[in-house]
Formats: sequence, structure tokens, C-alpha cells
Amino acid sequence: MISTSNISLRFGKKALFEDVNIKFVPGHCYGLIGANGAGKSTFLKILTGEIEPTSGDVIITPGERLSFLKQDHFQYDEYTVLDTVIMGNARLYEIMKEKDAIYMKPDFSDEDGVRAAELEGEFAEMNGWEAESDAATLLNGLGVETEHHYSLMKDLPGTLKVKVLLAQALFGNPDILLLDEPTNHLDLDAIAWLEEFLINFENTVIVVSHDRYFLNKVCTQIADIDYAKIQLYAGNYDFWYESSQLIIKQQKEANRKKEEKIKELQDFIQRFSANASKSKQATSRKRALEKIELDEIKPSSRKYPYIDFRPEREIGNEVLTVEHLSKTIDGVKVLDDISFVVGREDKIALVGSNGLAKTTLFKILMGEMEPDEGDYKWGITTTQSYFPKDNTKDFDCDDIIVDWLTQYSEIKDATYVRGFLGRMLFAGDDGVKKVRVLSGGEKVRVMLSKLMISGANVLVIDEPTDHLDMESITALNNGLIKFPGVLIFSSRDHQVVQTTANRIFEIVNGKLIDKITTYDEYLESDEMARKRTVYETTADEEEDD
Repeated sequence: MISTSNISLRFGKKALFEDVNIKFVPGHCYGLIGANGAGKSTFLKILTGEIEPTSGDVIITPGERLSFLKQDHFQYDEYTVLDTVIMGNARLYEIMKEKDAIYMKPDFSDEDGVRAAELEGEFAEMNGWEAESDAATLLNGLGVETEHHYSLMKDLPGTLKVKVLLAQALFGNPDILLLDEPTNHLDLDAIAWLEEFLINFENTVIVVSHDRYFLNKVCTQIADIDYAKIQLYAGNYDFWYESSQLIIKQQKEANRKKEEKIKELQDFIQRFSANASKSKQATSRKRALEKIELDEIKPSSRKYPYIDFRPEREIGNEVLTVEHLSKTIDGVKVLDDISFVVGREDKIALVGSNGLAKTTLFKILMGEMEPDEGDYKWGITTTQSYFPKDNTKDFDCDDIIVDWLTQYSEIKDATYVRGFLGRMLFAGDDGVKKVRVLSGGEKVRVMLSKLMISGANVLVIDEPTDHLDMESITALNNGLIKFPGVLIFSSRDHQVVQTTANRIFEIVNGKLIDKITTYDEYLESDEMARKRTVYETTADEEEDD
């Protein structure tokens, strides 16, 4: 169990937390939520001891082990993948290394033998003999193939490093598990595996995530940070949302009834205060009036942007035709003879773990990359707007936000452009910020402003929810659902995909799986069967050749 006693954290006069008392018990997964800047990650760092609170204490049950997701992707560069995972249980790893050092001694003494026996006993108690197989199981579940297990961390791509560090946090059945944005940079398959792991995890979990579907799947309690306090709610994210809205509604209804009572008492006092026969009743009502106090209803600190994609022209029947596209990158054929036709009502989600294949297809369709073979053709009524996964080159300039966005607007008017920025929560002075210095989340919101101002009837969007907070993701989700044009997108947010897409693409071994269905229905189909079809088709074609 982990709890806090009167935790406060102040930066100057500003209190991020004020006298927080909360208890996290085994058997529950707590979703820690709150607006950007509310202090979610900071609170986790207080629990780990990385940040010292201004006052108050963190209490952990003696003997319990706390594990948390590390964010430093370079800390373990000189270690193998398996060793990095086992380091999640620091004591076990220490024992392993000390044992190895003793057994490698050329002059093995009696004292060494006694010490080795002590270590072996402790090692066995900690299930040390299963350490490597347990670590391998975690890695395989997250999509880190066996061929990488003995590689050095420095030789892995960033996407795999993220998974290794997550496996490290999960390793060894910790008593208390703290996860800050564990689904960031995970593909949907890895997220699904993590969901099942946490559902079956019997100890204490505290997780920060912007993925609503993930929180709904794994959380049994929600810890909501608002106005320097943390309030616990039973249930998952949707239940929290409904409960919090119900509480506000009940408070408003209670205040409404109190206001009606106040008016009724005031009217009586005004009518009869000068009437001798009613003076006692008027005095009694004055006392009753003085006792009525309206409840203080604080508006939430959360702010929702307004996202509304409005095409300037209606799209025709001919949208996009793709014929026999192929592309090889670094010797790997990521697209292999892909063909499809897009209809005017299609909302297509590209899913699966092959991020390179998805991004390559997007870049080809938007003219940023040439295919090795094949062709594609956009319909004459289409206008496209593109949200790239990597926006580095888009913001590699010294423009201020207003000027940067104006270049994409047909109406070259600063007030008009500022209106779109305002929808995305950029206040007046924010418009003069240079785009180069924007945070990751701010850059995403500026890119979404670009999509809105374009008036395009086809949106091509590659992983838009990265760097966004829960409120912005919710607003984006709603905007995509309402969008009347054609949508071709990828997202790691399960709820965005499920509520938006009516057609699913997955690229496996370069081949395209194309299903007209919802995402949940696609996942419920026999996954191995559908992927095996692709493998068999590939093999048949190779034999025919």
C-alpha cells in the first residue's frame, strides 16, 4: 500500500498540491487524471521520491517494492535488453551480478562459498531461476522479438527501447507499479497486451494516460487532480466522467432550489415586514434566509478546444485510386503491390504494428515520397490536407504562429486566422510565439488549426493524438466523427479508431488487408487467420514466379 499524508507542493506562491491525503491499496488500478499542468507526472515523481514535497509525507508499507516506468532512453545503452529488464528488480539483479563475480574468482575461498550459498538462497526465494524467461515473456508480449533480447540497448530503435523500459517496470511482480503514459509510442497490439497484463495484475497500479479506452479497460478507480486536490472516484474513466458531471448537475439543481427559496423568503419579508400581525413570521423568515448558503461550484480547470473540420466543397464519387504501389526502404519491402479504391463516404483507419509502412503510404499519397512501382490518382473534386507524424520540418522556421498559419489560409486576415488559433486555446499573445519554440502539444494544436483552416474535403492524418491531453483528444475525436469528408488516418487511440473508422487497413509483410468494418469487429475476427491469408498469398505468388 502507498499513501500520502498532507502532501503539499508549492512553486513560489502557486500551490500545485495542497494537503493531499490519499490511499492507494492493492487490487486496484488507479487512473490519475487532470488537465495539462495539473501535476499528474509531478505527483508520480513525489511518490517515487524523485521530487521532494514542500510538506507532508509519502508512506509505503515496509518491505514492499515500488517500480516505475523510466523515461531516460539512454540510461541503459551499454546493457543488454534482458539485463535491462531484469534491472527492474534491483535487488535480484545485484544478487545475480554478485554471484557471477564470486563464481568467476580464480581463488574461490570458504568465505566466498558461504556468501554464494546465502545469495543462492535469496536468489531462489526471489524466483531468480525464472528471471530470464519471465523477462523474455514480457518482451515478447510487448512485441520485442527474441532476436533482440541479447542486443545492447544502444542498438535498438527508439520504439523498441520504449517497450523494453516498460517491460523493466513490469518485471518481477512489483507491489506498487507507477506508469506515466505507458501507451505512448506503443502500437495497438502492444497496448492490447498491456491492458490484459494490468487487468490480471493483483497489486497496486497508478497510471497516467491520455488514452480513454485504455483507462476504461484497466482502471477500477479514478484519482482526479483539480484545484490542487485529488478526489477518488470508484469505477473507470467513463464512470468518473458521468459521476463528476452528475455531481455538478446536482449542485446546480440544489442551488436552483435554494435560489427559489431565497426569492420566496425575500418576497414574504418585503410584503409583510411592516405588517404588525405578520412581523413574527417575517422575522422568522429573515433568520431562515440568513442560514441559506449557496454551494460554491468551481468550474473545472480543464479546457476543451473546439475542433470542427468544414470542407469548402462537396466531394465527388471519384476520390482516390491506388494501383500496384510498391516501396522498399533500407532493403525491406514495406509496401508490396498495394491496390485499393477510396469511396466518398470512407473513413479509413490504418492499424497494426508496422508504423513505417503506414507513414510510407501516407507520404506517397501526399507526394512527399515516390513509389518504386505503381501509381495513384486523386479525384478532381478532392482537396487534401496532411497531418504528418513528424512535423519537424514544418516548424523549422522563425515565423510567429499567426504568420505561419496565414500561409495556409485563403483569407489573409490576421483576425480571421486568430479565430482558428483561439479555438485551439491559443490566447491573444500566444499568436506572436515563434513556431520553432512551441511544445509538442502546441505544435499538434497548430497543425490541427492548419487542417481546419484548409477547408479540405480529404484529411490524411498520421498519429494525431501524440502529445495531446485528454481534453484535446476528446475534441479531436468529436471533430473527426462529425467531419463530412473522407478520412484516411492512423492512431494509437483505440477509441478514436473505433468511433471514427468504417473501414480498416492493415499492412502485413507489405501486403494490404482491407476490411469494411469497425475496429472492434476487426479485432474480434480470427487475427491469425486473416494474417495467415496474407502469408499464404505471398508464398503462392513466389512459387508462381
